[in-house]
Amino acid sequence: MKKTGFILIFAFIFKITSASVILIPMDENQKNHLKAYGIAYWVLQNGLEINWLLNYRGGSFSMDYAKDITDECTIRGVSYEIVSNAEISLIYDKIASPEINMDKMKLEKAPEIAVYAPETIQPWDDAVTLVLTYAEIPYTRIYDKEIVNGELSKYDWLHLHHEDFTGQYGKFYGAYRYATWYRDNKKKAETDAAALGFNKVSKLKLFVAKRIKEYIFSGGFLFAMCSATDTYDIALSAENTDICETMFDGDPADPDCQKKLDYSKTLAFKDFKISRNPMEYEFSDIDVTTTRKVNQENDFFTLFDFSAKWDPVPTMLCQNHTKIIKGFMGQTTAFNEDLIKSNVLIMGELKSQNEARYIHGEFGKGTWTFYGGHDPEDYRHFVGDPKTDLNMHPNSPGYRLILNNILFPAAKKKKRKT
Repeated sequence: MKKTGFILIFAFIFKITSASVILIPMDENQKNHLKAYGIAYWVLQNGLEINWLLNYRGGSFSMDYAKDITDECTIRGVSYEIVSNAEISLIYDKIASPEINMDKMKLEKAPEIAVYAPETIQPWDDAVTLVLTYAEIPYTRIYDKEIVNGELSKYDWLHLHHEDFTGQYGKFYGAYRYATWYRDNKKKAETDAAALGFNKVSKLKLFVAKRIKEYIFSGGFLFAMCSATDTYDIALSAENTDICETMFDGDPADPDCQKKLDYSKTLAFKDFKISRNPMEYEFSDIDVTTTRKVNQENDFFTLFDFSAKWDPVPTMLCQNHTKIIKGFMGQTTAFNEDLIKSNVLIMGELKSQNEARYIHGEFGKGTWTFYGGHDPEDYRHFVGDPKTDLNMHPNSPGYRLILNNILFPAAKKKKRKT
């Protein structure tokens, strides 16, 4: 059935069943939080609007009743409730009360989603592609060629697969330099860079990083996890120097590269010291993976409470059925709070360790969000580990944070109150 016909059927159903509303709860009563986001996206895809009820029952969704929607919820295993117009009016009145930290945010249009990732990526290599697939939210995979060719403007939202934007191939040299996969990936990266007119992979990655920065400035939404967070800023700061040693790009690094870093070019981080050791599986002291002292049993971070009416953006990004999120590691696990710029908003942290896990900022007309760690349901993911089965984690609070970011661009623009 064509999309236009589907929308017409929806309109007809609304006309005869306008006395009720679908409420998709996002508190502990929801059977599948992750697929609920997929339902919200699916409804938006079909030209209908949704209300995101910030801080109401874990960030629930409401929409006009249509049997097609309830049928789809049933198929996907998503909990829903049917409420009358009178009942929903009472809920909306409660949300609107100045004394209540809640708000109603209208979602208007399904965002066009792009994932920056190489051809060799497997769906389970990256938490975002894994959860998008599970939630049945469509996305387009793009990589360096598409960005160099100026195709970013097609998309509302961009996720960075755990890329190394510094051109050091993930700092895997120390452990995997003799592995076939490492050698093959390095050779392909060099071939692709040359085909795009760059004599070094690091120069291509810098160009791509700058294009992404322009994309944000023009109104794009960027989301990144793991090493794509700190290496992105490191690459921007190293625009005027060479931080790559000979085994990475064929010539030695600039001996004064640390002094030549320009922190004014970065989005999130300042005053960091890069790792000059090519054998070390670390890029800089932004990441706290090797210095943190916390056991897995005690590894949690806390989401901040924001005012739904005064700070709707971070409120949207932090919607969850719990404020305590279990930690998970990655090449970049969390960020040293001493190295975060003062204009950056920390949304989740482990205060006892002075580390931020979930941060957000504005740049020009757009925004960016960085999330530390590799997989919210795999505490310590290693190369070659089996994929996470999200059927076992349908209510994952850590994965919910990713999906909040997916829906965020759909919200009707609402300026922060002053």
